[in-house]
Amino acid sequence: MAFVRQTDHSTMNKRFYITTAIDYVNGQPHLGHAYEKIIADVVARARRSFGQEVFFLTGLDEHGQKVQQAAQAEKKDPQTYCDALAADWLAFVKKLELTNDDFVRTTQSRHKEYVQATLAKLNAAGQFYKSSYTGYYSTKEETFLTEKDRRPDGTFDPSYGEVIELKEDNYYFKLGLHQQWLIDYIEANPDFVSPSYRRNEVLGFLKNNTLEDLCISRPAARLNWGIPLPFDKDFVTYVWFDALVNYTSIAAAHPNLGLWPADIHVIGKDIVKFHAVYWPIMLKAMGLPLPKQILVHGWWQKDGAKISKSTGNIVDPVAVINEWGLDAFRFYVLRELDIGPDGNWTDAGFKSRYQAELANGLGNLVNRSLSMLKRYRNGVVPARSNELAADAAKAADETKALLKQNQLQAALQSIWGLVTRANQYVDQTAPFKLAKDPAQAQRLDEVLYNLTETCRVLAVLLWPFLPGTAGKIFAQLGLQEEPNKLDAATWGGLAPGHTVGEPAALFPRKDV
Repeated sequence: MAFVRQTDHSTMNKRFYITTAIDYVNGQPHLGHAYEKIIADVVARARRSFGQEVFFLTGLDEHGQKVQQAAQAEKKDPQTYCDALAADWLAFVKKLELTNDDFVRTTQSRHKEYVQATLAKLNAAGQFYKSSYTGYYSTKEETFLTEKDRRPDGTFDPSYGEVIELKEDNYYFKLGLHQQWLIDYIEANPDFVSPSYRRNEVLGFLKNNTLEDLCISRPAARLNWGIPLPFDKDFVTYVWFDALVNYTSIAAAHPNLGLWPADIHVIGKDIVKFHAVYWPIMLKAMGLPLPKQILVHGWWQKDGAKISKSTGNIVDPVAVINEWGLDAFRFYVLRELDIGPDGNWTDAGFKSRYQAELANGLGNLVNRSLSMLKRYRNGVVPARSNELAADAAKAADETKALLKQNQLQAALQSIWGLVTRANQYVDQTAPFKLAKDPAQAQRLDEVLYNLTETCRVLAVLLWPFLPGTAGKIFAQLGLQEEPNKLDAATWGGLAPGHTVGEPAALFPRKDV
């Protein structure tokens, strides 16, 4: 079994490696899943548009007690249960038009073999020990609880579900040995956990708690839906030790791409401890370098309340996409919520952004710019003029800088600054009035060039965010290539004499 190795930069150009968390197959995808995947997709597309080679990984976590119980409830064997749900999740990835390069399922042999090789290596290195445990266990969260997890009244939080008392032998990973090393590492690498307040939470946890050793097994007699320990077949691997290793197992499955270390793990705030505490220590024990950044996003509410299937307070991403289009959905979640804090979806807010920013803002700008060029100049691009060049350059420079920092919301705001400026320019120059005066022909040419070229620059800047829309703008401009290179956001790309295509509504207005 080949382990991942640190890239030798003298012999290999390391790919930018970005991952999402792998989703647990105990239900259907929801808004939070869509949001995380879209964030990762935008970062991946942005890096590609900078000219970098990118490897984008997403996938499914298919082992564990919850999956075993859900399969039993449906009278299916666990693999059959997982296969059916995996088809739904793969369809979801396709619906979001993600540019992922691989899709991991933890039931795949390539992953299971790597996990077992990792376990054997760590066991041989003395990183595990066997011990008896008596205590409380949350089946729902698949985690052991201690007295300090109790609330003041002695009960456990309902989020743990049913809590049972257990006495059993298990294997433990010597997590506690590395506590001070991890504190020192996070303090020395301020960008390792982002945003900074999540980093501070991790440091607070590490400095105020004694790190307990991690139970890395479950007795096969109680749970058999997992990867067997290679050194003791009476036990299977704890689901998190299995799941986290996917990031390296898939890097090892593509040995010629120089993937590890990962550049970014995109995760939700609920699994920070696993990724910022357990995972770095696991990697250290494995002798592997740490990922460069753990990028932590918040959670969505709907109408100010928790999203909940049981109460019916949900957002179905597929239904929204079917009604409004994929790019409208992508735009709303990226524009509404910065990476980090929690967000609140409202249907009214979605419709408002669609109408004001997409239909009346971007859509209207492109449509009237190209319609006027068709009407007044037969669709032929006039001589170059640089009136909006400085505005376009400012938006391009800002967008590029913000994309490099994964500031997706701010980058969209910068792009829309150019949309607004160009729409104001139409109002200020009034090309429809200029067209009535033959003496103003040259001035009309200048205005039309500035508007048409601004539409081209906007398409290039928008490609990581709204790839379908960016492609449509290029097609309407009569350009054959894809708008997927940020270098092309330089002013003057439209050649005088070029003939544009047919304008069509990018975001048809709806009665809202």
